[in-house]
Amino acid sequence: MNLEFARQQMIKQQVRAGDVLDTKILEALASINREEFVPAEYTGVAFADSTIPLPHGQCMMSPLVEGRLLQALNPGKDDSALEVGTGSGFLTACLATLAGQVHSVDIFPDLTAMAQTSLDRSGAENISLATSNAMELGAERKYDVIAVTASLPVYDRRFETALNTGGRLFIIVGEKPVMRARLVTRVADDEWLTDSLFETVITPMREVIAPDQFRF
Repeated sequence: MNLEFARQQMIKQQVRAGDVLDTKILEALASINREEFVPAEYTGVAFADSTIPLPHGQCMMSPLVEGRLLQALNPGKDDSALEVGTGSGFLTACLATLAGQVHSVDIFPDLTAMAQTSLDRSGAENISLATSNAMELGAERKYDVIAVTASLPVYDRRFETALNTGGRLFIIVGEKPVMRARLVTRVADDEWLTDSLFETVITPMREVIAPDQFRF
């Protein structure tokens, strides 16, 4: 496989074609060796327009969803970022090229270790990883950007309250077959604005109880 050709095709035919047009986002996606973050058995489809399986039933988002997430959050060099769900570490690396500091958490120790290995190889130095349950997120630390990489069946306000004023939260809410990505912006101490972005389907977050189903 010609990796550089495949990488550029991913950017042009998937990400740009999906209306991700911000140059700095496209450059961030192209600058990270995505093939070094996928499990070895999936290297041949590292640039495919699909999710890629990870251990524990988790997955890497498709390149287009990653691009849309980054474009919506628009991280800046002075921003502190929180990623909920480290996964392979690829999106973590992309965030690190755009934000000042990235803290990423995952509930699975082996995923944290796998991501750390890949991130060490990438040379990123503004990243800290931790194995923890994001649903136990404390209120003592605030962020400018928060990316939640797994879906929630119903919206949970704990993430928006972890934003600084002016901060942005990307989150996907719903259950199969209908999930919708949202961008939540904290505009004041007690005020948030929500924009509905697009429909997609991703893996649900662990340790979250789904709402009761309607019974006839």
